[in-house]
Amino acid sequence: MTADKLLASHKSQFIGYARVSSAGQNLDVQLSKLKAYGCDKIYKEKLSGLDQNRPELAKCLDYVRECDTLVVTRLDRVARSALHLGQIVELLEVKEVNFVVIDQNIDTKTPQGKLMFQMLASFAEFEQSLRKERQMDGIKQAKKNGVKFGRPSTLSMEKAAAVLEDIGTDLSVQAIMDKHDISRRSYYSIKTGKYKEKLC
Repeated sequence: MTADKLLASHKSQFIGYARVSSAGQNLDVQLSKLKAYGCDKIYKEKLSGLDQNRPELAKCLDYVRECDTLVVTRLDRVARSALHLGQIVELLEVKEVNFVVIDQNIDTKTPQGKLMFQMLASFAEFEQSLRKERQMDGIKQAKKNGVKFGRPSTLSMEKAAAVLEDIGTDLSVQAIMDKHDISRRSYYSIKTGKYKEKLC
């Protein structure tokens, strides 16, 4: 088959992506809408919106070709943040793939759809910034009132010293974390010198 025929075989497909945040939820409503829109192929995922690793979404974005249309029911089904959403749309633009969000009436093929998408992405980013600001203000006020945050550290200086020794070897980060039963945050706190003065 020639390159032109291969390209032609991929033209004008509607590719759906559906996601729910847990195994206990079902995809029926999303699948019904995607099928009614005319999706030829649908990728399905049951993962949290904050999960960085979405194998089905990765397959979907790899599969779509020029002139295809990626269809989702809502923006929060496909993106975990405004930044992630921007990255996805940028990739689709490079691949010349259209993007449709059914419930929010977004179609990047039309000027109105592009404008609506840009506005929604801006609002999401603005809301995220406000949420972070409110959270920081709340923490500052709580600290003024004497509230202490976080659990007392259970990491001994002996364990920290042992972790530092292993960091200088060829052991992987995960291997060191498993060996000493520590979190990734504790690993990097030790590596960046949080406990250095106490160890000296």
